[in-house]
Amino acid sequence: MALSLYIYYRVDGNFLPAQQQANALLAEIQQKTGIAGRLLRRRDDAQTWMEIYEPIGDAAAFGAALQAAVARQPLLAALQRHEEWFQPLDT
Repeated sequence: MALSLYIYYRVDGNFLPAQQQANALLAEIQQKTGIAGRLLRRRDDAQTWMEIYEPIGDAAAFGAALQAAVARQPLLAALQRHEEWFQPLDT
């Protein structure tokens, strides 16, 4: 079953360092898992960002890779990140 992971958080202050770390995180995740994540910001609130990862086949392995990658990005690691996992309706 292919899962989708949505992670949202608020970025305060200067966006450039946070965006650089988020881009580094996405690149590392793609290199380690083959999953190309996306980074978005909320349309009506530029401080709310979201990472989207899909499709994820092994949630435990992906979660471990993501946790390790976030730990290497101090700005992102300090944020309160909210994870929401979704699966297709037909499973």
